[in-house]
Amino acid sequence: MRGLRAVALGLMTFAGGAHAADISAAQPSKAPPLTMPSGYDWTGFYFGGHAGYALGSSRWSSTQAGVPSVAGSFDFSNSYNFSSGTGSYLLGLQAGYDYLTASRWLFGLETDIAFPSFVGGTNTVSSVPTGTVSELERVEFSGNVLGRIGYAADFAATHWLLYATGGLAFSFDQFTRTQLAGAPAGGTAVPGTIENTFLVPRVGGAVGGGVEIALASHWTAQLQYLFTDYGHVSVTFPAGAQRLTSNLTLSQVRAGLNYRFNNDASTSSDKDVTPPALQTDNFAVHGQTTFLEQYDPAFRSPYAGPNSLIPNQGRETWDATAYLGFRLWNGAELWVNPEIDQGFGLSGTLGVAGFPSGEAYKIGQSVAYARVQRALVRQIINLGGDEQKVEAAANQFSGAQTANRLVLTVGKFAVTDIFDINKYAHDPRGDFMNWSIVDTGIFDYAADAWGYTYGAAAEWYQGDWTLRGGVFDLSIVPNSTDLDTSFSQFQWVGEVERRYQLFGQPGKIAVTGYLSRGRMGSYADAIALANATGTPADIAAVRRYRSRDGISMNLEQQITGELGLFARAGVANPNIEPYEFTDIDRTAAAGLQLTGKPWGRPNDTLGVAGVINGIGKFHQQYFDAGGLGILIGDGQLPHPAPEKILETYYELPISYFKLTIDYQFIANPGYNTDRGPVSVIGARLHSQF
Repeated sequence: MRGLRAVALGLMTFAGGAHAADISAAQPSKAPPLTMPSGYDWTGFYFGGHAGYALGSSRWSSTQAGVPSVAGSFDFSNSYNFSSGTGSYLLGLQAGYDYLTASRWLFGLETDIAFPSFVGGTNTVSSVPTGTVSELERVEFSGNVLGRIGYAADFAATHWLLYATGGLAFSFDQFTRTQLAGAPAGGTAVPGTIENTFLVPRVGGAVGGGVEIALASHWTAQLQYLFTDYGHVSVTFPAGAQRLTSNLTLSQVRAGLNYRFNNDASTSSDKDVTPPALQTDNFAVHGQTTFLEQYDPAFRSPYAGPNSLIPNQGRETWDATAYLGFRLWNGAELWVNPEIDQGFGLSGTLGVAGFPSGEAYKIGQSVAYARVQRALVRQIINLGGDEQKVEAAANQFSGAQTANRLVLTVGKFAVTDIFDINKYAHDPRGDFMNWSIVDTGIFDYAADAWGYTYGAAAEWYQGDWTLRGGVFDLSIVPNSTDLDTSFSQFQWVGEVERRYQLFGQPGKIAVTGYLSRGRMGSYADAIALANATGTPADIAAVRRYRSRDGISMNLEQQITGELGLFARAGVANPNIEPYEFTDIDRTAAAGLQLTGKPWGRPNDTLGVAGVINGIGKFHQQYFDAGGLGILIGDGQLPHPAPEKILETYYELPISYFKLTIDYQFIANPGYNTDRGPVSVIGARLHSQF
């Protein structure tokens, strides 16, 4: 069991839906003291994570028969792009073993793997035989096997390790050739098409050094520099018979955290102890990791469009997130959430408006990659009233807050971190999985393709009431990866919440409204254009600056200490395309959540819920005219009907994990009675600290 805990902790420590952790607020309080043994013993195994930035280049040469060779370089140094969230940063995991001698010299062995956001470069080459082509090289993932030697010393009652390191380095790089203009000699390549893609391994060496400091009996922090030379590789692109040879050198600066399984009473005990989070008065680290697998068996599927659900397929997603918190001043906190993501939803997250996995983003990759999902500052201003204790959690320091307070949040986060929250149905990593159950289906909240955006929100708590408001950045193009950082396209969100007691049990009801202002299309305009041109309806062709609004209700009610009820309902403008979330114009959902105490398993949870989603008349006609939506589009919709979904799950703890078995029954997927019904079977493994 201790081995399983070690693996889980390593995945969570520094690795990376918008539902990972709702943002809440607490005033400062003293954290439990961190124990620090005298004469810190660095001997033992450790597991951890790191974040870093890579700078470097790849020198290349291109050769073809009868053509003079061409040479140049790929610049792998990419600054952070606030619109797309990409840059030459990386997130990774490491594990190793250290041995400390009596003379305080340390010898160790470490292996690591890192997943970049975008470490790569492009180059454009023009010649008569090839036309104009673009060549891309990027690192898909990389790793090292390193030995290290260091010296452990104590300075000013702190424990330090200075070390040098070196060893084997490897990476897998993607090489892509895209025809931009012209064509290869004797060929018929279409400009803009990708001609060839290769995934090529590299092997080289790395040298560097670093410093590590003990933060607590189990936690250490490190800062490390690595220089890596990956050597030369060659690829031959059949189009144009072009051979590309390149080398690659990178300089990396990496900051990391390690959890050390050193030999003291807390780790030698046979008791199944959950590894503790790291929290001081001014710094905190939490983490999570979630693996989710879904499968849809065969179902009726007489025809298929570009966005249809595909039968007989299984898909998985995996993510891991670190929640790094810093106290800035009285009542102010900074939280940063780096995350590693991998995998796909069923049919590439297409085919169902109420999509069955809230862990599946609108884009997917088979190789894990890095993102910074949240980076926010929160200020809490207490206004009086009863003092409430707040426990430490992801994106939340432990402490106290008054019942009456003002909370201000600014930065990058998910709109649903603050609005449309329901404790029984809001987290696809911890309760239901369906998109239109964990959030109100018509809530077309501002977001990039991962569910996050830039914005600012204010919350005023007064007695049993809360008033919330915020303004957020829409993406540049509906349902896309890049945010409109000029804020020319934006969304207003407002919410009123009332808390109450019903027969001695707590409950609340909230009303949420939104207004989006951006370049959106009208379904009537798209249908008219399709009729005039005889082509499938295209919403992008009729977009102009306009508004779309919606309003919803959110209810949660505790019935007993073990049983809770929730309900949601809402409507949105049915004549204008949804901008970010999914194709739902009206929705109604309800469900129950029950803990396992009645059958002697108080840590288990059973949930059951149902939702009905619908769209307006012009929205239906748009799909029947061959139009495509955010998630759906069967190519035709001759027999429309509301989409009906039933979901049930059972969650139980297994050692340091929680295992969830989930079943969803979907009638009329994509509002199409000709397709389905569909069964989706799912399993989720989740751990957090």
